[in-house]
Amino acid sequence: MTKRQRHQQLAQHIEDNPFITDRELTRLLKVSIQTIRLDRMELGIPELRERMKLMAERSYDSVKSLPLHEVIGEIVDLELDKSGISIFEIREEHVFSRTSIARGHHVFAQANSLAVAVIDDAIALTVTADIRFIRPVRLGEKCIAKAYVRSISGERSKSKVELFTYVGDEMVFQGNFVIFRSAGNSDNKGGEAHADRD
Repeated sequence: MTKRQRHQQLAQHIEDNPFITDRELTRLLKVSIQTIRLDRMELGIPELRERMKLMAERSYDSVKSLPLHEVIGEIVDLELDKSGISIFEIREEHVFSRTSIARGHHVFAQANSLAVAVIDDAIALTVTADIRFIRPVRLGEKCIAKAYVRSISGERSKSKVELFTYVGDEMVFQGNFVIFRSAGNSDNKGGEAHADRD
């Protein structure tokens, strides 16, 4: 393909997935990593870390349901009671030393904390979680979790949150959460479900 075509494709891939890495772009466009970096510079597209920082600096809703430092991963987009996105990089402390595969409870923790964080309420607790690990996540991979509030029911006492976690374009985890919220029905007692897969 011509350089112009490659530039168009590169820009489109980054627009479709701002979290795509240069290495993933090399695989998609079948060129060297140096070519990808030069193309990005010519197009004025910053590297992934800078793109993530820019997204994080955008104005978005503040988390109400838990302190920000208790969210696993970095929230880069949040619209309360609608949707949210967080990024979590798998490091040495998150993996089994023998296989460099992430412990399942870390992947779940990112998903669960985002499902709670997206709720527009001071008290939000996980009631149930129907989860599926699709493939192992490995050391150095970036998990991008996307949460969508699908319904708010029972006098606003519960919300259903659908969540998908991706590494690049590949889905690695899926979850359906029912989240208790205090608004509208303070008599209801919610419980926090704990899932741990080692």
